[in-house]
Amino acid sequence: MTIQIAYGTVLLLINILISAIAAMVLEVAFQRGHSWLMREPHRPKLVLLLAGVSLWVLAVITAGVWVWAGAFLALGAFDTLEESVYFSLVVYSTLGLGDVILPQEWRLLAGMAAANGFLNFGLMTALLIEALRQIRLGQFEMRKRQD
Repeated sequence: MTIQIAYGTVLLLINILISAIAAMVLEVAFQRGHSWLMREPHRPKLVLLLAGVSLWVLAVITAGVWVWAGAFLALGAFDTLEESVYFSLVVYSTLGLGDVILPQEWRLLAGMAAANGFLNFGLMTALLIEALRQIRLGQFEMRKRQD
């Protein structure tokens, strides 16, 4: 049990680090594009921003799934990459179908992967909303100054 918890903790920390770096990179991108985002027309830029950030969030979540899948494969929990990725996606998204399960000696990792996915989906959703909120506030402020 201790080995599972230790291994799961390392995987959680790796995923948290990936998310933190992704958030930092996104913030830098917003800072660099701030003046462009503040200029008219706003609506097409908001669509582009929403699509771009959504893809960014999806990429971060996909990276998290692959981290877990790689770990499951390395541990020998599954025989194929496809099975490992499938299980990781089902658990990480908290779908939990139960058609594929971990061997008993690694089953605690399923709960840790689910907790990681749950946390990551929440954090990435908050990042998406905050990005849009900051841009919209800046656009409204810019419009006020111009009027």
